[in-house]
Formats: sequence, structure tokens, C-alpha cells
Amino acid sequence: MVFSMGGDGEIRRLLLSLLLLAAWELGSGQLQYSVPEEAKHGTFVGRIAQDLGLELAELVPRLFRVASKGRGDLLEVNLQNGILFVNSRIDREELCGRSAACGIHLEVIVEQPLQVFHVEVEVKDINDNPPLFPMAVKTIWFHESRLLDSRFPLEGASDADIGVNAVLTYKLSPSEVFLLEVQTNDEASQSLSLVLKKSLDREESSEMNLLLVATDGGKPELSSTVQLLIKVLDVNDNEPRFNQSIYKVQLLENIANGTLVLKLNASDADEGLNSQIVYSLSNDVPSITQSKFNINPNSGELRIKGQLDYEEIKSYEIQVVAADKGSPSMSGHCKISIKLVDINDNRPDVSITTLSLPVREDAPVDTVIALISVSDRDSGANGQVTCSLTPNAPFKLVSTFKNYYSLVLDSALDRESVAAYELEVTARDGGSPPLSATARVSVEVADVNDNAPTFAQAEYTVFVKENNPPGSHIFTVSARDADAQENARVSYSLVERRVGERALSSYVSVHAESGKVYALQPLDHEELEVLRFQVSARDAGVPALGGNVTLQVFVLDENDNAPALLPAAGAAAGSRGGGGGGGGGGAGVSASELVPRSVGAGHVVAKVRAVDADSGYNAWLSYELQPAAGGARSPFRVGLYTGEVSTTRALDEADAPRQRLLVLVRDHGEPPLAATATVLVSLVDSGQALKTSSRAAMAAAAAGASGAAGGAAALVDVNVYLIIAICAVSSLLVLTLLLYTALRCSAPAAEGACGPGKPALVCSSAVGSWSSSQQRRHRVCSGEGPPKADLMAFSPSLPPCPANGDRDEQLHVDTDLSSKVSIISKYF
Repeated sequence: MVFSMGGDGEIRRLLLSLLLLAAWELGSGQLQYSVPEEAKHGTFVGRIAQDLGLELAELVPRLFRVASKGRGDLLEVNLQNGILFVNSRIDREELCGRSAACGIHLEVIVEQPLQVFHVEVEVKDINDNPPLFPMAVKTIWFHESRLLDSRFPLEGASDADIGVNAVLTYKLSPSEVFLLEVQTNDEASQSLSLVLKKSLDREESSEMNLLLVATDGGKPELSSTVQLLIKVLDVNDNEPRFNQSIYKVQLLENIANGTLVLKLNASDADEGLNSQIVYSLSNDVPSITQSKFNINPNSGELRIKGQLDYEEIKSYEIQVVAADKGSPSMSGHCKISIKLVDINDNRPDVSITTLSLPVREDAPVDTVIALISVSDRDSGANGQVTCSLTPNAPFKLVSTFKNYYSLVLDSALDRESVAAYELEVTARDGGSPPLSATARVSVEVADVNDNAPTFAQAEYTVFVKENNPPGSHIFTVSARDADAQENARVSYSLVERRVGERALSSYVSVHAESGKVYALQPLDHEELEVLRFQVSARDAGVPALGGNVTLQVFVLDENDNAPALLPAAGAAAGSRGGGGGGGGGGAGVSASELVPRSVGAGHVVAKVRAVDADSGYNAWLSYELQPAAGGARSPFRVGLYTGEVSTTRALDEADAPRQRLLVLVRDHGEPPLAATATVLVSLVDSGQALKTSSRAAMAAAAAGASGAAGGAAALVDVNVYLIIAICAVSSLLVLTLLLYTALRCSAPAAEGACGPGKPALVCSSAVGSWSSSQQRRHRVCSGEGPPKADLMAFSPSLPPCPANGDRDEQLHVDTDLSSKVSIISKYF
């Protein structure tokens, strides 16, 4: 029974091994990340789950785990978000020593189905190690008879970092006797020597102290010092000499322990004990080097002590001291430079240099997109690398030179079909078994400038109050371009045209980058009601594409015009005396009226007429009779909206014969503007009024008939002439209306026509009025629509206009015709 269970366990382990091997072949892949050493706990390394194509929800069910051989728990994966992060302190020098390439290899295993992924995390070096000298104080003996330019080799400092962080520079404290000489050997190896520049005299100075400073090339730079204690010996003899100052040796990294590296042979010109030489490694040799090599003190044989590793340390520099047995002892020095030869244990390295990214979709076939170089640190067949590309459409690899390839376009691109490609280049060496490496390159397809800027609307309506400050912002246009980069950078400009007699650019401007539209000058509703223009948007592509949008700016009226008083009707004929003169903002118009004392209540004495150049409520006028001086109650009133001055009661003898009435005409704007009219009323008896009227009529008739005599005849002649004049004017008006209607019906409805507005109609009553400006308006021929009538209607609960000629009159814009009708109504 126990044997059977043991057999089942062996079978399970065998099946698991086969599954792992199959997963290695089918699901193997490689990701590469990098992380600086000494990164804090929790530092982000990469989205390993996302990069491996795994869903976050399946990490736990599929038993996602990460294994690292001999690296402990330096890196960990958060199973909630699939992020690889630093779990504990990473010391690159502890991990890889002075190896240029340092990485942590992770095996990612998921089950159900089983997959194995390989992840390489490169540990980047930081300058966290200062240069270190082997000792804080080094004692050097010099014989006082030593020749000038004699050199004493010094062991330099060592830096656990690599690259520029390990490039050391040395500086010696100022000295008149010694000079520091630095020699750079191959592969940036440096030899330090203390050179004697001035003869020594023990009696003058038997001991000197110098300070040697080593500084690395990191940022920030780190440095360390060693104190050189120089003792001058009184007796000078011959020191041992090597036949070479530097010995160079190459070793395979898998060389066996105890193998002889080199046999040294130093000679001493002295005799006896002074010529007997003892070999030893210098005290300046790092401990890691002393643990790898051993020298026989008598024979000078240098042998391997331990296991060498090319990936750990590629080269060693060993200072060897040959000291005689004299008293005092003298010594000679040499340097052994040992280079390790690598075996075939390195994968190929793939480097991609992109040239034409992104690639335009209209790029021709055979366009070079990237240059690919492959290398392998191995040699021979192990270093011969071949490359392949997946997927291979629409791209291909073209070999240009040994280990150099070009990634070129093999067929036409279509950005609308595929906007980007993910390519994988696989480099495989010729070793057995072969080693391979992959590199990925993303090829983005760039769009050409085939989309013009477009606006969200073809036309925008903007409302701006008149009298705006110059340079005020009134609107912002915005166009969208579906292209990218320069092809989508939109600039705006006005489509220049004429607005009346002026250029459009004198009214508005548009900011080229922001699309903000500014009014360059104050707009006047009375001069310009609608400004219609176009803004052009063009991209920065070559060739540039553009589009237009129409802006229709309505200038809103402000109450900036006071009511203007018109001359009293009949003043031209001399029937009422009085003066006139229009004006606003307080300017007055005077009129004289003769009123019989026999009139009753409600008799219309005069009518104050005014117009306002504004529109809407700003042009809606109301009339108000100012209180008389002294507080006396006046027998007259004025219609709120009609302007008719009438009696409130029957006149009597107690009323003053001359009445001065002040009528305030006020609009409904905010704030309201007003004008004042003066009506002088003279109260006369009925007979006197008739005589006065007859004399005025006779004078008018005499002026019209050129010398006719007689009051009654003159009155009849005047009536006849007035009737003829009214008929002539009416006929002329009817003819003009018929001609205008015929032209309007026959002319084609062309856009941009600017026609006159409809005649302004004023229908008044006691409770309200229809009012429109009689001031001549300058209309703008914008070219974008038919003319519009300028009729503004404001009447609270206004009844329809009377149809049968009540005292409310139908007035047209023609002031002369209004005056004539007013005269006829007086006579009839």
C-alpha cells in the first residue's frame, strides 16, 4: 500500500515536470524591466500582468506566482493590480559585483493552463559607493640617495560602482618634493606613481605627510582620501626589479582551482641577504582579489584560489611586491593585469534605432523605418547571430551588413485599417543549444492632412449691446480638425469684405490662435443693426485645408438717444405761431396757441410731437405736463401717449390770459431720457379768436395766391389750393406705392439687397401708441438675406387703430404731408 502511494507520487512529479517543460516551450516569453538600485520599498517596476497579457481577475485563481533563484524576495507582485514592485533593498554591488550587466531573473508561473514566463529586471547602478583606499594611512620609505624621477607605485582606490560612477580622478596635496603621476592603461585601468622631483635629505626632513584624494565621476561625486606617510631612510641600496612593470594574462572564466597563472622572477643587484627576495601581494590589493589568487613567497608562482566568474568580475589588477631581506628592506613592484575570457553563456543582444516613426500612411514601399543591430559577447559560432521578424507583413528585414539589418516597408499602409503595429525581432545565435533574444518595436502610422477644420455649426448668432468698449470680446469660434499635430493646429482669420463704405476689419477682428472675436470700435444700433461676416479656420498642414463659419452679430439697442421734438403742426403755415427746432436731452420746442375762452372740457389745444432714434422700449414715449409755477392748478392736461394738450374744464375769466405749459417728453429706457416742449396758450374771446384766425388764413391765402384780395375770397382760394395740393400729393403717393410694389414683385429675390423699410406708422390713443423712429437709418448690405422692416410695436392693452378718422391721426414718415393734413383738419 505504501509502495503504491509512493509510485503515485513519482508519477505526479514526472507529469508535473513534463507539463513544466511543455509550458516552457509554449508559453515562454521574456519581459525586460529596469529599476535603480537602492530603490525604496514599493517602487514601481512594471505592469507585469498586463505586459504578459493576463487578466487581473485570473491571477489568484490561476495561482500566479513569481520565483527568483538565489535572489530572495527582492521583487514582489501585487496580485490586486498586477504591478511588479520593489519588496526589499537591492544592492547592485552585492548582487552583481562589478559586472557591467546586472539583472534579476524571475520565473512567472501560472496554472490552469500552465504557463511559464521569463522576466529580466535590469538593476541600474547609482553612485552610492565612494572610492575606497585599502588603508587610511600608507607608509612609504625612500632612501635619501634615491635618484630624481624615481617612481613609487601607489595602489589606487576602488569603487564598487560601474561605468562613469567608477571613473576615478586623483589629486595630491601640494608638495615641492613629490608629484603624482597617473597613467591610463587599456580598458581605463590606471596606474598611480609617486614621482620624486626633488632630492631628499634625511637630515633636513626625515618624514613627510601627503594627502591623496580620489574622486569618482558620479553625480553627485563622492571622494575619499588616504594619508601618505613618507619616511626617508638613511641607507640607499638596490631594490629588486622585475623584467616587466606590467604582466598581462588571459584566463578562461571556468579555469580550475589551483591552476598556475604566472611565475614571477625579480632580480636584485645586491648580494647576500640583500639579494634574497620574498614575493607577496601588496596590502593595497582588494580583499576580493586576495580571495581569488595566491602567490608563493619564495618561487613567485601566482595560482588560482577559488572560482572565477566573468559575469561577476571581468578583469583583475594585482600589485605584487618583491622585497629583499636587507636592513632596511627594499622592494620592487609590478602589476599583473588578468583578463577573463568568456565562454558561450550569453544571449544575443538586439538594439533597435528607429528612423522614420511614425510612418506616414502614404509612405512609399521600401521606406527604411528602423536600423537593427545585433551582437553576442560570445565568439565563433556562438557569436554568429541571425534575425527574424514577426509578423512580417507589411514589413520585412533586409540585411545591410554583418549583424546589421534594416526594417523596411514591404507593402502599402492603410491607417484606417491598422493605426499601429507591434513587431518582434528575434535574434538567435549559432551555439548548441542556441540562445535567443527578442526586442519589440512599435510602429505607429501617421495620418496625412486629409481633414479640413470643421465647426460645430454653420452659422452662429451673436447679440452685442451697442456702445461696447473698443476691443471687447464678443464671441469665440472653435473648429475641430480630425488630424494630428501640425495638421490639427488651427488658425483663424476674417474673410474680408466691405461693410458699406468701410472694410470689415475696421469693425471686428479675430485672434489667430484662440478664435476670440473682438469688436474693434463701439457699435451703434442706429447705424448698424446686423453685421454678418465669415471667419475662416485653416490648419497648419501642407497643403493647408480650411473651412468657414458665418457669424451674424445683432447690435442691441441701448437708450443713448433722447426724444427729439418735432415742430408743431401748422407752424409752417403760420396759423399757430411758435417755434420749433428739434432736439433731445432737454432741448425745448415752443408753440403759441390761441384758445377761445368759450371752449369746454376736452378741447384739444395743441399737440406735442416727438420721436426717438432708439428702438423698442427705448423709443416708447410718454408725455407729462409739468406743474405750473406757484402750485396753481392748470386747466390743461396732456395725453400720456398721444401728446395732445387739451382742457380739463371749461375756461372762465379767472384763468390767466396767457398760460405757459411745460410738457416733459420721456422715453422708457434705463435710465430714461427726456426733452421739454413749451406751449404758450393765449386765452381770447370768441370774436377775437375768429378775427385772428381769419387774418391768419387770409395772410396764408395771400401768400399762396400771390396777391389775391378779400378775407372771404382768400379763405375760399386757400381751401381750393389745399384740396388741390392734397389730391396731388395723394396721387403721387399712390403712384409711388404702385411703382414700388411692381418693382418688388418683378425683381428677383437676390440675397444681399438692401431696400428701404416700410413707412413708420404711428397709431395713438389715450392708453398706448405704436411708435417707431423717423430718423433715417443706415442699413448694412450684408449680402446674406432680404431686408427687414424696422417696425417696433409697444402698446400695453392697445386697442386697434380707429378706422373713421377720430382725433388720433395716422401719421406717415413724411413730415410735410403730416403738416398739410393737420392744417386741413383745422379748417374742416
